[in-house]
Amino acid sequence: MPLSRLREFLDSHQVRYLVISHSVAYTAQEIAASVHVPGKELAKTVIVRINGTLAMAVVPASSHVDLDRLRQETGTVAVDLASERDFKHVFPDCETGAMPPFGNLYGMPVFVDASLSKHDQITFNAGTHRELMRMAWADLARLVKPTVLPFAEVVASAA
Repeated sequence: MPLSRLREFLDSHQVRYLVISHSVAYTAQEIAASVHVPGKELAKTVIVRINGTLAMAVVPASSHVDLDRLRQETGTVAVDLASERDFKHVFPDCETGAMPPFGNLYGMPVFVDASLSKHDQITFNAGTHRELMRMAWADLARLVKPTVLPFAEVVASAA
């Protein structure tokens, strides 16, 4: 049960959250539409490699990770997308592509696009393609301690 690990962690820190069930959807934009959340307010977690180390890059559903900008912002030599084969084993309790932005639970750093930090709430996949979680941005920031940088590239059709 993917949600149990995240729920236990949040409950142990007395964090309030809402679980939103929806029909199966695989793209962040499909999920946003099905639950009536604007794409710019739904966070998607993309797994990248920064100088060969796995990391989470979290951007609005209506955006892509600008790998070159993330590289510049982090001051690193190389940033590229990780393949599913690179990271699937790291998330045994999550469906592939539905990882929550809690790198602290999986031993990896988290980079969040600055646009997501401007909202009071953050909504994200909760480990499955059927459930989202919504919670206060301040709680996520306090527990995950992400690095907040501007690195999202807005998709032209979603702007």
